[in-house]
Amino acid sequence: MAILVTGGAGYIGSHTCVELLETGYDIVVLDNFINSHPESLYRVKEITDKDFPIIKGDLLDRERIEQVFQNYKITAVIHFAGLKAVDKSVQDPLTYYHNNVTGTIQLCSVMQQYRVKNLVFSSSATVYGKADQVPIPEDAPLQTTNPYGSSKLMNEMILKDLYQSDKEWSITLLRYFNPIGAHPSGEIGEDPNGIPNNLMPYITQVAAGKLNELNVYGNDYDTHDGTGVRDYIHVVDLANGHVKAVDKVLNHTGVETYNLGTGKGYSVLEMIQTFEQVNNVSIPYKVVDRRAGDVGACFANPTKAEKELNWKASRTIQNMCEDAWRWQSQNVSGFSL
Repeated sequence: MAILVTGGAGYIGSHTCVELLETGYDIVVLDNFINSHPESLYRVKEITDKDFPIIKGDLLDRERIEQVFQNYKITAVIHFAGLKAVDKSVQDPLTYYHNNVTGTIQLCSVMQQYRVKNLVFSSSATVYGKADQVPIPEDAPLQTTNPYGSSKLMNEMILKDLYQSDKEWSITLLRYFNPIGAHPSGEIGEDPNGIPNNLMPYITQVAAGKLNELNVYGNDYDTHDGTGVRDYIHVVDLANGHVKAVDKVLNHTGVETYNLGTGKGYSVLEMIQTFEQVNNVSIPYKVVDRRAGDVGACFANPTKAEKELNWKASRTIQNMCEDAWRWQSQNVSGFSL
């Protein structure tokens, strides 16, 4: 009996693999390694001192998915696999919809065929778009601003319809806010291809000398210092949220949605200052124009997850900055050996 983790070599996936293994679950990982590295999974094995199967495969390849279900006794699936760069989704929406939506349909179809109806889906706070209220509750209006977010929302709609058609399904939709940080060992962390899209790896690469300076996208938002405010959550806290979600889907039927965030917002400038203070490094930056689709403030109301999943984020913004820098300083080139 194992948990299938699609996209398990990725940033959030690899940290979730660690927490699943340390909780006592067996896992099988399926990943195409397009925007991840197999080395992350070898390090998961080192951290946990546990072995597990790693299968290279794509969710667009139905035969490959079927082989996994034929060869292993899968009891539930955590579905991380997907393309995730907002700007690239705007440039190439067809690829994003095909990969993210068709891949989910293929996966669920095979799950149905093999009567595995327990699923935790990796969604995103991008489904809220430009939210009218913060903190954002799960029942806030859904209004995406880019194809990446729209692909997540489409998948949520598909999964809700799937449950309506077959009440044996147990599905948990996890809407994350802004995961940052790394495993405290410094062995695994965020390793983006090219110039990072997210703030923290951008900061750490500037600190490591890989990039000259940080671009701060806009300082004229309606926030306390003009820069964007986000709900940053430690990736290990986020990973533990997935373990709690697996516990739930294995013991209940239905479809439920949960925000995974801290409920607090920090601005870009606050993040820079905190990183500099806790790590004693300097982060040069310049203010540039806003990015299309960005919103001023976005942070979660996480009380539903606390009540129903018995989950709460516990790590501080200082922990996040320390762990992110430990990972980057020990792995200047990421997982590239």
